[in-house]
Amino acid sequence: MTARPDPTALQAEILRQVTACGPGRSISPNDVARALAPEAWQPLLGPVRKAAMALAAEGKLEVLRKGKPAEPEAMRGVLRLRLPGTSAAPD
Repeated sequence: MTARPDPTALQAEILRQVTACGPGRSISPNDVARALAPEAWQPLLGPVRKAAMALAAEGKLEVLRKGKPAEPEAMRGVLRLRLPGTSAAPD
């Protein structure tokens, strides 16, 4: 992919991946960036994080730091993303 995806496309890919991974599972922002630009994914990390922050602010996504929910404004360091309200996988 040569052009940088717009925020809507980034949000759609984030939601697609967290839905596909299932309840109680999470993804890395790197997973989203690599899916959209396998050869040049690093420049997408900032935009992916911004898109994730917007989704979290809308309540559509949960941001995790060290396995625990974090405020979207505190998106620093290693993060994971998951659907809200899916703290554990079903039995």
